[in-house]
Amino acid sequence: MDRVYNFAPGPSTLPLPVLEKVQRDLLCYGSTGMSVMEMSHRSKMYLEIFDRAVADLKALMAVPEGYKIMFVQGGATAMFSAVAMNLMNGGKADYIDSGNFAHNALVEAQKYGEVVVAGSSREDGYGYIPDYTLSPDAQYLHITTNNTIYGTRYTSIPNTNGVPLVADMSSNILSEVYDVSRFGVIYAGAQKNVAPAGVVILIVREDLMGHELPITPKVMSFKKMADADSMLNTPNCFGIYVAGLTFQWLLEQGGVAAIEKLNIEKAKLLYDCIDESELFKGTACERDRSRMNVTFVTGDPQKDAQFVKEAAARGLCNLKGHRIVGGMRASIYNAMPIEGVRALVSFMKEFEAKNK
Repeated sequence: MDRVYNFAPGPSTLPLPVLEKVQRDLLCYGSTGMSVMEMSHRSKMYLEIFDRAVADLKALMAVPEGYKIMFVQGGATAMFSAVAMNLMNGGKADYIDSGNFAHNALVEAQKYGEVVVAGSSREDGYGYIPDYTLSPDAQYLHITTNNTIYGTRYTSIPNTNGVPLVADMSSNILSEVYDVSRFGVIYAGAQKNVAPAGVVILIVREDLMGHELPITPKVMSFKKMADADSMLNTPNCFGIYVAGLTFQWLLEQGGVAAIEKLNIEKAKLLYDCIDESELFKGTACERDRSRMNVTFVTGDPQKDAQFVKEAAARGLCNLKGHRIVGGMRASIYNAMPIEGVRALVSFMKEFEAKNK
């Protein structure tokens, strides 16, 4: 069977060259005589894979000195608690409530200190990035740079006046250029833009480590995990290996700046189709539209379901919107080729012609 265009929000499509390399190496990695899945995480052969992944990610994101890159487990959901336990220090923190996962993060943080909702678009269905008012005495500000379910993104990063900025970049990491020096902590589940589920990219400014609450589990302590080079417990060896291959693929494409240009082009193709349509309508505020997750509806739930079904029959899969929102959602992460977006636009125009 031919491969389909997979518009799933996560786990999602991976670059074809990465999958082909995994396939070639699955039974025997290089001359090791074994699969990466069978290697000791402390063996020389695996540490070479691990160290290259760290070095390539540092290069891709231009991570400055004074930051530690880690690969941890538990998903971004575990980081909701870990951030608060490591940084709140019995004080308070600002959270901007811009979507489902942003909200879940602040709910978890409430267990460990005072959470101030600096801004929220919850009552308006998270259709835009809200305005916000920051607390000068907050321990940190938490944002979610791209809201997967609702299809919104921050088009500019808040100026925190020295307060550490924490960002959940799970659904847009490595898709656009960020100045890492503006952040205290960056974390991202890998299953949308990087690797299979089970790996979390964690980048922490070193001066923010070592202040965790006494109740913090050791595998969630930024300092202890950093001191152990991500190997306080057995890491997700295979997932980190795939992440490393994705980093190599991105470097071959010209890095993050090059892939950002392509992402802008892909998103414009799809949004132009929506904006020019008499049938389809975008659900996110135009100024805050995500480049990764494009959400749209026909206005008729039955017609939405028909569209999703017929698209799947054409090899355009996983276009059903999140159950909270409904409608359609096309996730066009780094690995989605522009040909996939063109195929979707072509089908949308064909569907509209038949269903006016």
